[in-house]
Formats: sequence, structure tokens, C-alpha cells
Amino acid sequence: MKKKSFPHYSILLLAGIIFFNSGCKTETNKTEYLRKVLSNIEEVRSASYLSKMSGTAPGDTTKFKTTEWLKKEYVNSADTSIGSGYIWFYPEDTAKVYLYYDGAASAHFNYDNMSVTIDSFNTNKLPFRPVSSPFFNHAKNIIKYALETKDSITVSLEDYGDSARIIVYNPSTVVYFFGKPVVMPNPYLAEGDAFVRYDIWINTKSKLPYRIMTRMPHTSYIETCSSLELNMIKTEDLIAADIIPDNFEIMVRGSRQPVKVDLTGKAAPDWSLKDSGNMTVGLEDMKSRVLLVEFTGIGCGPCHAAIPFLKQLVKDFKDKDFGFVSIETWSSEIEALGKYQKDNELNYTFLKASEGLTKKYEVNGVPSFFILDRNRIIRKIIVGYEKGITDKELTNAINELI
Repeated sequence: MKKKSFPHYSILLLAGIIFFNSGCKTETNKTEYLRKVLSNIEEVRSASYLSKMSGTAPGDTTKFKTTEWLKKEYVNSADTSIGSGYIWFYPEDTAKVYLYYDGAASAHFNYDNMSVTIDSFNTNKLPFRPVSSPFFNHAKNIIKYALETKDSITVSLEDYGDSARIIVYNPSTVVYFFGKPVVMPNPYLAEGDAFVRYDIWINTKSKLPYRIMTRMPHTSYIETCSSLELNMIKTEDLIAADIIPDNFEIMVRGSRQPVKVDLTGKAAPDWSLKDSGNMTVGLEDMKSRVLLVEFTGIGCGPCHAAIPFLKQLVKDFKDKDFGFVSIETWSSEIEALGKYQKDNELNYTFLKASEGLTKKYEVNGVPSFFILDRNRIIRKIIVGYEKGITDKELTNAINELI
């Protein structure tokens, strides 16, 4: 295997025509290779494939969550946002749609309550549409960024014979792709922690990507596509109105929704869960006068940012009849929980959520904090985390009950 790594600003400076040769020709060969891959991707007008998506914790390779979808994407030149449309189907039942974007709106389907939520972006205040790019669109924009950006990045190539890997690394900025590259300030990152790395695996024969890994300070995730069919989709068969089942309730994102019942003042739903050592821990086992319960997610930026405060909170209230338990909702892998607990040196109970527990607690986002009194009545609920502000809010609420 040959492996070369070069700073981006030198990509256009050297000459050569044979990609995997060594010597002074390698840099231009790398550029030509990227351009060839980009050209091939731009020939993909539509694609259908099985997508396997896995997430890992920062600096870890243990998968904490894996999902599979049948995805269809197509070039939509009328869309000035990402320039593509897409539909995600459940692979076990391809008549059921999970998500779609058609340039005018996106929609998320919920088969539990027989509804679809439409987002036409009328209330979007961002300078771009927060729409995730589908696989080939994403790969195309990463490679264009590697070839065109003035950022101080490193672009590398690795040759494995039947495949190659393009590595695009920005050591100081988190760059997302919503069609075009976007840099968003992240309040959950400590100063100097920002970086992003994109790894794209290329099939040597077709010169097309089949896997993309994204690594950021708070999470890593990888998407692999297989059973690929190219340029076979008729976009007229993907009309949004024909996809929504007749018996589904249509809701509009941003419109006023019915307020859910508030659990404040009610008894906390009971639970009995497994910890990272596969031991069972129940709510009744928590004997402290005040109990803080957090619903969290491995790979969630705000959740990860809250860890230093929560560890200090446990230390500060060590002798004050206070208990804290964190419940993981994104991953069902015990091994991943144990690795995450060890890597972050958690000094508190870390449990795996059971099926349906988040519904009992009406958790719609993480982190969510529930403060319980000695009788296990929910006295306060705090959703989200903002350093300093949430710290003070939680501390004050706990002090009021101790």
C-alpha cells in the first residue's frame, strides 16, 4: 500500500499523469484522480442503494447505533439548496417511506401515530436549508471542497488495490455540507477542539464512492451503500402527494401543535434497566433524597458537552443525599456504553434505556433532565444544555429540594 499526505495548497502546483506513481508526479495525479471521481459522480443523475449507517463515540470504533434504509436520490436542478431530492424507505417494507425531500419541502413519516410532518422551510431562519445531503451529493460536495477551498486543509489518498480512500481533514474548523460547505459556530466545543475529517472510499473499477466516514469532536458516523443501481429512477414516479398514505394526518412544522401533558408534579414512571456491566438497576434502587435523571445520547453534542459539569455536580453533592443517573437513548449496544463510560471517566450510573421508556417520560430531545424528590415526584424538567446557564438552573433546583 502506498500512502501520501499533502497540504491542500500544494495540490495544483506539480505535474504528472499517472495517479499511483511515486515521486513528484503524485500530487498532480492525486488532483486528477479527485477530478475523475468528481466527474463520474456528476454523471450519476439518480441512484438507488441499500444504506447502512453506523455511529460511534468520539475517538472510538465501537458502533453505538446502526440503521439500514433503502435510499433513492436524484439530481434536482430546480432545487437551489442542495440540488438533489431523495426518499428513504424501510428496507423490510419498501412501501413505507421514512423521509423525503423534493426541493419544495421535506417530510418525516411516523407510523406509530399515523402522521407526516411537512417542513416547507417557511420558518427557517438559517441562511441555508438544514437538509442533509444524500450520499452521492455529499461525496461530490466534499471532493469539490477539497479541490476548491482556500481553507488550510490536508487532502490524502490511500491505495488499497481494489479501492482507494480520499481523506479530507480540516484541523481547526467543523465544516458541514448542506449542498455547499457551511461553518456553524458550535457552543458545545471547547476552544481549540474544532476539527472535521471526511474519509471517502472509492471503488477502483468504477471510480465511484461507496462509503463515507465523518469524524467530528462529538461524534463519528459512517455510511456504506450497496446494491447500487444508477440512472434507473424516473423522477415522475416520486411525486410527494402520491407517497403520503390517505389515512395519515398531515402536520406542518412550525405551526402551533397541541401541548402535551406536563409530567411536572407527577410520579416518575418506574424503570428497571441494564448498566454497562449488564447488571440490572431499578428506580427503586436509587435511595437518595434528590435524584437527577438525565436522558442522553452517545454522539449528541450538547450531551457530550454537559459531561464535565455533571461529573463535578456528583462531586459537589457527594455528601448531600443526592443521586444522579444517566440513561442512554441512542444506543442499545452494551459494549458501546461501557467504552463511552470508560473513555469519559464517568463517575455516575450509566444505563441503557428500555423500549418505550422515552415515551413514558415524553422525551422528545436529548439531553433532558428530570429532578425527582424523595417521593420520586418530578419537580422540574429541563430540556437541552447550555454551558453555565443550564449548570446554574440544575444546581439551584437541586439545592431547593435538599
